[in-house]
Amino acid sequence: MNHLPTFETNRFQKDLLEAAKNLSASFATRAANYDQQARFPFENFDEIKKAGLLDATIPENYGGKGFGLYDFILLQETIAQGDGPTALCLGWHLGIMMNISTYLVWPEDTFKKICTSIIQDKKIINSAHSEAGTGSPARGGLPETRARKTDTGEWVLNGRKTFTSLAPILDYFIVSATIADTGEVGEFLLSREMEGLSICETWDSVSMRATRSDDLILDNVKIDSEGLIYIKKGKTEPKPQGWLLHIPACYLGIAIAARNEAVQFAEAYQPNSLTHPISHVPKVRERIGIMDIELTAARHFLYSVAKKWDDSPATRNELVEDLAAAKYIATNTALSVVDEAMRVVGAQSLHSEHPLQRHYRDVRAGLHNPPADDLAVEMMAKRAFGQS
Repeated sequence: MNHLPTFETNRFQKDLLEAAKNLSASFATRAANYDQQARFPFENFDEIKKAGLLDATIPENYGGKGFGLYDFILLQETIAQGDGPTALCLGWHLGIMMNISTYLVWPEDTFKKICTSIIQDKKIINSAHSEAGTGSPARGGLPETRARKTDTGEWVLNGRKTFTSLAPILDYFIVSATIADTGEVGEFLLSREMEGLSICETWDSVSMRATRSDDLILDNVKIDSEGLIYIKKGKTEPKPQGWLLHIPACYLGIAIAARNEAVQFAEAYQPNSLTHPISHVPKVRERIGIMDIELTAARHFLYSVAKKWDDSPATRNELVEDLAAAKYIATNTALSVVDEAMRVVGAQSLHSEHPLQRHYRDVRAGLHNPPADDLAVEMMAKRAFGQS
């Protein structure tokens, strides 16, 4: 067996997760083309919709499939082995729906409407919070995007958001904005067809190119009073964000794909200086073994944290640091594993058409997804010293 053991699920989602393996294999055949052209994977999302994955994390009582966090990240890891950008994009959509259902801070009617839209019409949603002037929202900067309430009760939004993954196919945007007069930060639900809302194609990254994380432009976008779905209540104790584990799961999936590439190469490649494939060379075997040890450790920690989240909702506040640590370990493990895989394959891995150079570029993006390494480390240090 040259593949890593698969984490199994004992829940109802087994058939759908099996379907995800087939999707992943299909996605792998197109991944290089999407990357080279920096083109959004429309075909992949057509297949995702047909497979019924868009409502995976919507609770069963709202008509969805009711995936827990464990099964959600297993789905992400599986799809990412075929195409990382597709998995990351899907993760934002599924994760947001999971997070909203976890804390139910939205108006009930609005959440039901979005759930129905996703289930029946295959609509797609993502947040748009990042801005060039404020950096990551996790750093605490106030949005430069502004929301002004008119005398008629409507809201008018103006601003520009960066890193809007899924931009080419988003139907709904969750936008953060500083409210004029009060200085509060509100979240607004916008639909794609609104006048004044547009996408500026700015995405020119060397990493995760197919996510098409372009800029969202808001030019006097008018929405009714119900468009305001949430107001942040100052500096309250941060709520644990279990759904963000979709990020490290994605990068571990990419790392597993890189590991598999290295193993297959080592089994097949036999230079004329040897009488056997390089899989028999001690140094190559050492590198493969180290990769598998690192991946096994990172995966077991990630899935154990997810299982605690699912099994003990009452103690989720105790998982804040573990969630951050799981992301830190998984992301840095992915970087290490891809690097080791490239050392096994050698200079061929740098060829523009070789999948390993794409994996190498894609896993680098994990360092910049929340929470950043320095924030995760500081959280662990605070816990060690008993600081809040």
